[in-house]
Parts: sequence; C-alpha cells; structure tokens
Amino acid sequence: MLEAKSLRKAAVPPSLLGNPSPGNIQATRLALHVNDGGSSCSVYIASGCSVYKIEVGAVLLSVSFVALLCCFFEEFCYLVEWILQVVSWAISPVSYSISMEDSIITTGKESLLIPVNAEVKHSSIVDRCPHRSEVQSVALTQGDDNCLIMGSVDCYGHLIVSWLDALGSDIDRVSYSVLPRDCGIGEGSWAGVCFSPVAVARSFCKSIDIYDQDIHIRSLHTLWYPASLTFFSNPYYEGCPSVLAVTEGSQLSVWDLRTNQNGGCVQRVCGSVGDLMYALCSSPSGAIAAGGTDRAVTIYDPRRWSAVSRWVNCSKYEITGLAFSTINSDYIYVQGVGYEVTCGAWKESKRTFSFRGDSNWLGFSKLSPAVQQSHHNIAGAGYGMTFLGWIVGFHAIWLEGFQISVGFLECSNADVLAGWCDSGSIFVADAVEQH
Repeated sequence: MLEAKSLRKAAVPPSLLGNPSPGNIQATRLALHVNDGGSSCSVYIASGCSVYKIEVGAVLLSVSFVALLCCFFEEFCYLVEWILQVVSWAISPVSYSISMEDSIITTGKESLLIPVNAEVKHSSIVDRCPHRSEVQSVALTQGDDNCLIMGSVDCYGHLIVSWLDALGSDIDRVSYSVLPRDCGIGEGSWAGVCFSPVAVARSFCKSIDIYDQDIHIRSLHTLWYPASLTFFSNPYYEGCPSVLAVTEGSQLSVWDLRTNQNGGCVQRVCGSVGDLMYALCSSPSGAIAAGGTDRAVTIYDPRRWSAVSRWVNCSKYEITGLAFSTINSDYIYVQGVGYEVTCGAWKESKRTFSFRGDSNWLGFSKLSPAVQQSHHNIAGAGYGMTFLGWIVGFHAIWLEGFQISVGFLECSNADVLAGWCDSGSIFVADAVEQH
C-alpha cells in the first residue's frame, strides 16, 4: 500500500512569470527532475513561447519559542539551564536535523493532504528553447553521460530538443529543432511529445510524426484528434520501444513502427461512446490506462486488448492526467480538471490519498527517482551565532520564530509527482510503500 510522505507548495516568482498562458485542457506543460542527493527538484514549466526552470528546495517549517519560553519563565531552574544552553550556542554552531522516516503530512477535510511551504532556490529561463508560438508540451528523458534530454513542442508542431546536465543547466552541446512537415501552416492546436524514439502528435492535423534526432522517419495518421501518446513497455512485444499508444476521440489506438500495414495501426479499442479520452499511461508490467470525460480509469490488457478493470467516478470532473506508480503498479495517480490529484488502487477502486491545487492545472508529471539510500537525515538551517547576535535577534525570534529546512525524500522506492496551477503555485508530493 502506498502512503504520502510529504506535500510541498512553492510559488513561481512573479518577476520571472507573471500570468501564464492558458494552454489546453491537457496538463502536459510540466516536466520533473529530482536532483542528486534529493535536496531539491527541478520543475520545467512552459508558458507562452518560453520554458522556465524552477528549482524547488527544502520545506520551511516555522518554529515558535513563545510556548517554550513561557515554560522557562515558570520554573527558574529551567530558565538557568536554557541560558547556559544559549551560551553553548554562542561557542559552536548548531544545525537542526529532521529524520525523513517521519511523514511531513497533515490532513484536512475529507482527508485531503495539506501542503507545507517550500522555498524556490533558483529560477530561470531555459535558453535553448526559442519557440515562436505557444509551447504545448514538455518532456524529459535520461541521456548518455548523465545528461538530461528535454523536448518541447509548440502548437504548430515545431520540435526543439535540448541537452541539459545532471543539475538541469544548459550545456554546450548541439541542440536541434525540427519544423513540421507542413511548415506550420494552418491553425495551431494541442501538440504532444514523447521519447524513445521522438514522437510528436498534432491534434488538428490528426497526425503523429516520428523522428530520429532531426530526421523525419514516418508519419502516422489518426482517425480522430489525438489527445495523448506514449511508447509503452510491453513484455509481450519484442522491440517494445517501437509500439506507440495514442488516445484519439473515444478510441485507444496502438501503432507498430515496424509495419506499414493499415498505416502502422495494429489495434483499435473503443471506449465509452461519446466520451473523449484525454489521458494515457503505461505501467512497467505492460498494462495501459486511459481516462477522459467519463471520469473513469480503464485498464487494458495488451495481450487481449480488452478492459480488465475500470475505476468509476475516481475523479469529480474530466481526467486529463494519469500515471502508474513505479513502485507498485497496482496504484495509479489521477489528475482531473477539478484541481484534484488522487492516488488509489485501481483493482479495488479504492482511494489512498489525494490533494488539491488552488486553481486549474497547467502541468502534471510523475517521476520515480533512482537513488541508493532508503532514507537519510536532512540537516536544516541552524542558528549558530554569537551571544551578542542572539541578544539583538532575540526579539525577532520571539515574535516570528525561526525556520527549519527539510529536503526531499531520498529513497529508492519513492514516487515523486508535481503539478503546476495557473495561479503560479507548484505542488510537489512524494509517496512510498507503506511498511
């Protein structure tokens, strides 16, 4: 069973991005990367013609001395002990340590998780994404030499692929861009991108273009407007990176890049009549999940291409984002239009935990970080100061307290997911297997 370990909330600096562009109903304008050591994570968001990098750091926990000092004043002996402790602080710095084995979670009404504030350590514009139209999708994948590969596509299908280092900074390597086959003629629409290899979907054009770096390989033509796409890992297929799943209208279509028969389409699965599919994801075991306006998640078995399970009413409104848990594929994350993100067991149709954003979601993504340690202690910001500095700053500490920083959970069995709202808030949550 999964359990949430933390939920953090940070704000995009208004000086960097004031009012984000509205985008489309699909929340595909966010990509997530957890930095080495788990001390922070880099969130890439797209607004307008630019891609921005927001580095979300530690949690800020406010601690007040008021109640503690009242107890000290009640008993003089404890007051003397406290003064001696202050003198010891003047001699040596102090750091506060919080074990990440304990959950940083509080719940509110209907068991919704309540976020705690986190700091934005750094924010900037990614220089290697010079789009001329509104960016619709951003995706990240792991490259060679510990590099990250970021792909972004705008509403006309213009693709830009950039190399980033392990810390998410631009590096001096060749980036490439590919213009759409029709040179962007016509009306702009939602466009999606995924890797292994690179595939770009264009909604209004009803087409999916496959690229090998900047070389166009082939085009796939859908019957309806594509809304999401992914290359899925299927243990029942050999050469599984060549199998692409696409949601189009009320259908789930499967495309094999190794064949030309029927234009490459090898399977079509019809969903609920009249209900559009907006979201799609695959699990390491090969199962495929799809959801949309029917507010239900349907799990398909790729061996028979039939529905094996259906989680009805898992979202109050249309489903626009799905992601299987990497540590337990029996659980799935559901993101809907109604500000809410839910984690639950799809076999039992049982909700585990959920949290809400403060406005419409513009981006949603999940990442399972591969790190070695199962847990560690994070050192916070301590108050090591001289005795004179303590006296000067005592009044401010009495009124406002001080802050302790808590980093991200560094765990080999952890799911990390992030969402970005049009209010400028970024939510980052991590979940682990309950023991």
